[in-house]
Amino acid sequence: MTKQTPALTPGPDSAVASKSGTLSDQAYAAVSTMIEQRQLVSGQAVVEQQLANELGISRTPLRQALQKLEAEGVLVKSASRSYQVRKVELREYLQSLKVRELLESEAAGLCVDRIDAAAIQAARAALHAVKTQKPYDMLAHWRSDDQVHGLFIEHCGNRVMTDLMHALRASTKMFEIDRLSERLEPDSRQHEMILDALESRDPEAARKAVASHIRSLFQFAIETVS
Repeated sequence: MTKQTPALTPGPDSAVASKSGTLSDQAYAAVSTMIEQRQLVSGQAVVEQQLANELGISRTPLRQALQKLEAEGVLVKSASRSYQVRKVELREYLQSLKVRELLESEAAGLCVDRIDAAAIQAARAALHAVKTQKPYDMLAHWRSDDQVHGLFIEHCGNRVMTDLMHALRASTKMFEIDRLSERLEPDSRQHEMILDALESRDPEAARKAVASHIRSLFQFAIETVS
């Protein structure tokens, strides 16, 4: 997969750049993508002017995007007050997964009567597209994962839970697993089971499918790092 700096919609910084949002919104999406693709790796310093030049924007909207990523725990301030990509060690990753298992499985049980059938079908279509795509596309894998988990995270009916789950997912994404492509088959199969449970409006099946999926991530991390 060719890695390129995500391009932003051209236009003046003071204006709404496009339907995708302000330049700050687009900078946030672009930097998030660079971190997901490991163009910005754990522990790496973020040089604002260099990054602004790469993205073709001024430092003001970029700084707003970096502040949002700091609030989410993706970036941290170094001793020199510059940003760097936060490093998540195995212990924190595994502990975060345990909390995600509790919260996300409960969210899946709460959401079954709140999700539109069309949204489930859209997530299923995207999942199938990623599974059959050659060569493997890590970013598409992440996007499909976000879409499936977003169904129950965004529709659980509890804003506090939703915010906590987003923060935990942002944290676990920071843990670097070199063999992520090996998760494509089990992720696809387990996500299908989650979608099946949501589509059948079965709260207990949804809870079990999500819990089983996250336990699988836990075990994979132990086997990969050991």
